[in-house]
This record gives sequence, C-alpha cells and structure tokens, in this order.
Amino acid sequence: MSVRILALVGSLRAGSHNRQLAETAVKVAPEGAEIDLYEGLAEIPFYNEDIDVEGNVPAAAARLREAAAAADALLLFSPEYNGTIPAVLKNAIDWLSRPYGAGALTDKPVAVVGTAFGQFGGVWAQDEARKAAGIAGAKVLEDIKLSIPSSVVRFAETHPADDTEVVAQLTEVIGRIHGEAGAPVAA
Repeated sequence: MSVRILALVGSLRAGSHNRQLAETAVKVAPEGAEIDLYEGLAEIPFYNEDIDVEGNVPAAAARLREAAAAADALLLFSPEYNGTIPAVLKNAIDWLSRPYGAGALTDKPVAVVGTAFGQFGGVWAQDEARKAAGIAGAKVLEDIKLSIPSSVVRFAETHPADDTEVVAQLTEVIGRIHGEAGAPVAA
C-alpha cells in the first residue's frame, strides 16, 4: 500500500532551509511512501469565514483542501518566527480546519519537524504547529519530532540532503509517519 504524505513548508523564502529539508524528504522517502511538496501557500488568503462560503471558497484554499483530503498524512516543516509558528503555516492549518468537525485534517496523522537558526531548532514553533493541528482535528503524532538547530551555520555549505545525520533522522520520521498512516514500510 502506498501512503501519500502532503508536505507543507512554513517558509516562503526561495533558499529556505525548511524547504530544502522538505525537498530532502521527497528524495529519501522509502518505497511505499510518496511525499507531495505542496506549492501555493503564498496564494492562499488569510482565513476569513466571510469568504469561506460553500461553492465560493477561494481557488487557492480549495486546492489546499483537496490536496490535504487526498493525502493519507501530512508532514509540516516549520521554521520559527519570533518564537512561534509562521503565519503562512498557521493560515494553512486554519483553512484545513474547516468546515468545523469535518475539515481535511480531521483524524489525519500529522507530524511537525523543522530547522531554525536558534539553538533549539524551532521547537516552540513546532510545538505551536502541533497544538494548532490538534485543535483543528488532526491526529498529531506528538512523539515524532525533529528540530535541527543552527540552520544558518549547519546548512551554510551543506544541503540537508548531503547531511547523513539529517537524512537518517528524516528517513526515520517518514517511516514512522508511513506506519501511522496505516501501512508498514517496505524493507
């Protein structure tokens, strides 16, 4: 059974280390796990109930909901902005939380990982993302964590895909998500 994992990156910067980490996840996904790196979070308007009207949902938000609904699990990559979750990632979670009780995150396995400049690798932001996803109805995989500190230094001359420790940790994370989404990882 192939498991589809939707990856959402909370940084819009072209050279984002979290984006590089997500790209690495796509490359190292084990057989039976397919990771789709979502493009388009920047186009989604801020969540507003006035524009979240059945039959008239903004196209960018509808595409996100469709992609999340088609996935078996989600993997969120979160940097840390001023000690918390980036607005673009929080906005995605808000859109995916509706309609209340039946949003695209409802009962779906979600894990949060990431990297940040600070010495703790963005743990505050990742904890906030887990909290928001859980309140939105996701089955948050609380014990799956990967917070890589000092991203600016660690990845200054090395892409995450070329860091054997990161690749091993990320591969383990993906394998665990794969298992939580209902399928054993192929050996």
